[in-house]
Amino acid sequence: MDTTAPLRRPYRAWPESLKREIVAAASAPGASVSAVARQYGVNANMVFMWRRRFGEATAAAAAKLLVPVVMTPSPSITTPPPNPAPATIEIERPCGTRIRVGRDVTAAALRVVLAALDPR
Repeated sequence: MDTTAPLRRPYRAWPESLKREIVAAASAPGASVSAVARQYGVNANMVFMWRRRFGEATAAAAAKLLVPVVMTPSPSITTPPPNPAPATIEIERPCGTRIRVGRDVTAAALRVVLAALDPR
């Protein structure tokens, strides 16, 4: 009966800079985590764990995939309407009277006229 335990590899301490390098390589567009892990001699599960730990490296790699967007105002918003406001507007009151107001009449003057016509 053999009582010796199976031989295990000693624990390897990876420098943080190397971990970040491996995460960045695994986060590159089109990169395979298992291929990167084999290249560096690391277990793929370790690379996934490091990706979770150093999420900012993954976010930075994802940001490189984003396309910049430029917003420009719509021409219909910045240009005045093709038909200018009519020269006059007509207001028909419930009592049947009609008031025609020109374009150059101020709101204050219109209030005075409407108040004067109010039957109260």
